Amino acid sequence: MIALSLRDIADSVDGVLHLASTDDDPERMLSGSVQTDSREVTPGSIFVAKPGDVTDGHLFAPSAVEQGAELLVVERVLDLPVAQIVVPDVIVALGALASTVVARVRAEGRLKVVGVTGSNGKTTTKNLLREILGRVGPTVAPRGSFNNQVGAPMTMLEVTTDTRFLVVEMGASSVGAIARLVALVRPDIGIVLCVGLAHVGEFGDLDATVRAKSEMVTELLPTDVTVLNADDPRVSQMSERTRARVVYFGEYGQAMVRASNVRATRSGTTFVLHLTSGESSPVTFRVLGEHHVMNALAAASAAEVLGVDLATIVAGLESVQRAERWRMEVLGGRDNVTVINDAYNASPDSMTAALKTLAQIAEPGGRTIAVLGEMAELGDLAGEEHDRVGLLAVRLNISQVIVVGRAARRMHISTINEGSWDGESAYVDTADEAFDLLRTLVQSGDTVLVKSSNSAGLRFLGDRLGDLFS
Repeated sequence: MIALSLRDIADSVDGVLHLASTDDDPERMLSGSVQTDSREVTPGSIFVAKPGDVTDGHLFAPSAVEQGAELLVVERVLDLPVAQIVVPDVIVALGALASTVVARVRAEGRLKVVGVTGSNGKTTTKNLLREILGRVGPTVAPRGSFNNQVGAPMTMLEVTTDTRFLVVEMGASSVGAIARLVALVRPDIGIVLCVGLAHVGEFGDLDATVRAKSEMVTELLPTDVTVLNADDPRVSQMSERTRARVVYFGEYGQAMVRASNVRATRSGTTFVLHLTSGESSPVTFRVLGEHHVMNALAAASAAEVLGVDLATIVAGLESVQRAERWRMEVLGGRDNVTVINDAYNASPDSMTAALKTLAQIAEPGGRTIAVLGEMAELGDLAGEEHDRVGLLAVRLNISQVIVVGRAARRMHISTINEGSWDGESAYVDTADEAFDLLRTLVQSGDTVLVKSSNSAGLRFLGDRLGDLFS
């Protein structure tokens, strides 16, 4: 974190400062890391005692002090020999502190902020932007999927006076969540990737999802830029809700940053990138799955707005080998067996994209095996959408489907009801059962996709299969 005094921090979070002793100085400067996990605290850190679903961060404050924390942000005074700032809500305080840090660095005139949202593809796009922009100047982007009211501020707090670009991933489980994040960081560029059924169970319906994602663009200024998916009507229509200049990306229609000659293979996807400047270049994109080309276009759009040249954009895109851990991650290799571990997130859209990729990249004469688990957070649409996935697997002529877990069982029933298969769909209750079955089933030349929501736990099954065939 940039250097701030105890007084400055207290003022920024609207908290009450309690000094460690009478000798302590409210003008004492702190520049250590900000942590919500006491295990990550190092000497000089600020520990934010975040309440959790199971436990309370205040219980870990003594450990944080032992590790060297010099300041606690808490909701009640603790009997500990360290400076403390008491606030009504530590999560709100965390966001306020992050907002202060970004505003102070931005006031120096160099920092540019890119916000990224969408039902799918946020993490991939963020990673691509980090690689591209990092070639131009110091860039801060989230670790993993830090995209909520805690994760986004934690990313923002990593900004220093040297940072030139900040990429903030913005997720939401309810209307208003993205608006709050946008208010904290005020992006110069706001990207909306797509609107789909991911988390629709939490939003309530698709219209609410559209409203939530639109929050990325509604507060942008006329001097800002919004980057919108031209191929998704729900996204492209957001141009009517923003004052910002609009840049469209996609393969069709009004796309200004485009991809042509897209070809998916087992080693990635090749395409020709066309920028708004009229320049173009072939790209050998090693992230598996044709659907990730849209994420590459979004990243390229934002990078061009920020003045990055075509060669640097292409070099950044081509340097990324996977979307992220457990996202279309290619494993295996022994006996020409390829394992695709894509079991960190799953929605109807991403499940469809993954199955289509599996069908596209199969070895000639080789089999395709889809190991599928639950798509979570679909609410009343869960049954219907799991049915659709089962039907899609049949229609794509996937060689073998293995459905894991009772919450996903309707996929298995749907494949059977389609009536075109005999024994090409199997159901098991657990990942261990699936592993035992696959160990005897998989043969040379097979391509195996493991796909589910994070809550289904199949990402670890994917890792085991990758190790088995490595």
